[in-house]
Amino acid sequence: MKLSRRGFLAVAGGTGVALTLTDCGLDPSPSQAGELLRSEAPLPEPFQVPLPIPPVKKPVRTGAGADYYRVVQQKASVEILPGLKTEILGYDGLLPGPTFDVRSGRTTVIEQVNRLDVPTAVHLHGGHTPAASDGWPLDLLMPPGGHEGHSGHHTMTGGDVKTGSRRYTYPNTQRAATLWYHDHRMDYTAPQVYRGLFGFHLVRDDEEDRLPLPAGDRELPLVIADRAFAEDGSFLYPQAKDRPGVESAYMEGVIADVTLVNGAPWPVHEVAAVRYRLRILNAANARRYELAFDKGPAKFVQIGSDGGLLDAPIEHDTLVIAPAERFDVIVDFSQYQPGDEVTLVNKLDGDTNVLRFKVARKAADDTRIPARLSTYAVVPEPAGIVRRKWKFSRGDAGGHKGWTINGKAFDPEVMQAQVKLDQYELWSFVTDVHHPVHVHLAPFQVLSRGGGGIGAYDAGWKDTVDVRPAEVVDVLVKFTAHKGKYLIHCHNLEHEDMAMMAGFETI
Repeated sequence: MKLSRRGFLAVAGGTGVALTLTDCGLDPSPSQAGELLRSEAPLPEPFQVPLPIPPVKKPVRTGAGADYYRVVQQKASVEILPGLKTEILGYDGLLPGPTFDVRSGRTTVIEQVNRLDVPTAVHLHGGHTPAASDGWPLDLLMPPGGHEGHSGHHTMTGGDVKTGSRRYTYPNTQRAATLWYHDHRMDYTAPQVYRGLFGFHLVRDDEEDRLPLPAGDRELPLVIADRAFAEDGSFLYPQAKDRPGVESAYMEGVIADVTLVNGAPWPVHEVAAVRYRLRILNAANARRYELAFDKGPAKFVQIGSDGGLLDAPIEHDTLVIAPAERFDVIVDFSQYQPGDEVTLVNKLDGDTNVLRFKVARKAADDTRIPARLSTYAVVPEPAGIVRRKWKFSRGDAGGHKGWTINGKAFDPEVMQAQVKLDQYELWSFVTDVHHPVHVHLAPFQVLSRGGGGIGAYDAGWKDTVDVRPAEVVDVLVKFTAHKGKYLIHCHNLEHEDMAMMAGFETI
C-alpha cells in the first residue's frame, strides 16, 4: 500500500513556523542541538541502583555457518524510577534489548516478531548487511492486524511490508566491532527508540581474541541515553498530535533530564582495582556527551571506534560522543584504592552525573594494552576519486521548510546517488548546526575536519561522525558486496524523522 507524503512536509509552510534557534527557545550554545524536556515525575537521588548488564541472547538453533534467533518485540511494564512503572517497547520486552555476541564471518539470522501495536523496521547500525535486511524505513514489519501507526495516523509505505514476523540475515562479514540495533521506522524512529527499541550487537574475531584485553565481567557494555518521565512514570515525549514527527518546539532535538545507563537512572557499579573494557554507546536521540571522570588519575585509553579496533591505542582525558557513536576504551582502576568512588560525568552539561564506580577490592590483573592493536592501515586518498557533497541544513524544498540533505527532503522514490561497488569515493559532509552523520552499509575513514587534520575522536573506521556547526568533514568510503538501496542521514533522531535522510543505490 502506498499513502500520501509525510505530514511533516506541510508543517512550516502550513503553519508559518520558522525553524530558527530563537523561535525554538534554544540556548544557542554550540555544545548541544536540542530543547530540554523536563520530567514531571519525582526523580531519584543518583547512584542508588546497580548497573544492569543486558543479557546475551542465545540462539534457538545453530547450523553450518549460521546461528538462528527469535526476538519478540513487545510491551513491558518495568520499574525505571523507584516506585513507578514505565511501559516500554522492548526487544524481548527488555530495556535495552538483549545483546547479540557473534563471530565475524558466521551468519546471524534473527526472526523478529512484532507483538506491538505499531509497525517497526530493524536496522543493524554498523552492519555490512544486504539491502533486504538493512532496515529500509519503509520495509515495515506490521503488528498483528496490520495497524499502521500512533493514534491512527497513517505512515507512508511502499516498501516490503510484512505482518507478524520478518527474518533479518546478517552475514557479519566484517571486523570485530561494537554494533547496535534499533528501530528505523519511517517518521517514528525517534519515539520508538526513545521508548526502548535498541540493543547491542557485538562482533568478535580472531585478531581481537589474541589481544590480552579485559574480558568476562571486566568487559562492560554501556549504553547511555537521556529520557524524561511523566508524573505516572511513563516516558514523556513531545509527539506531534496531528502529524508524524515531534512537536514544533522540539524540532532541534529532544534532550531530557534523566540519564539512563543500560536502562537504569544514574546507576552505580562495583569494580575491582584492575583494568576494565568499556564499550560505550550513545543512544540518546539528540544529546551529545563529553564524558570525564570527576577525579583523577583515570583516563580513557581508546582501543576501538564504530568500526572496530584502532591500529594503536589513543589516550583521552575526556570523550566527546555524539548520538550513535561508539567508543571502545580501557580504564585502569588500579590507580585507586578500595573504598574510592569515581564518577563518570558529562562536562557538556556542567559535570552532570552519568555513572559511578565503587572500587571494592584489589585483584590480580594479567591484562595489558598492546602498543599495536590491529593490522589495518589508513587508506591513502586514491587519484581521480569520485567526490560527492552532502549538505545537512534547514531549507525550503517544495514547500518543505525543515531538515534537508542537499536541499531535499527524504523521498524514498529518489536516490540522490548511484555508487559503484568496490571503488573509493570522497564524501564531504557540510552542516549548519550539529549533525551526527551516519552512513549505512560501509564504514569510512575521516580524512579532514574543517580543512585541517582529523579531530581527536575521528581515528579508525567509523560509521557515524559528529559534524559540528558550519563545518566540513571529508571521509573516504568504499561499498562492497551488496547492491541495493541504502541511507545516509542525520542521527539526531528528530532531524531524521523530519526528512533529514537521503537514499543512495549501490550498483
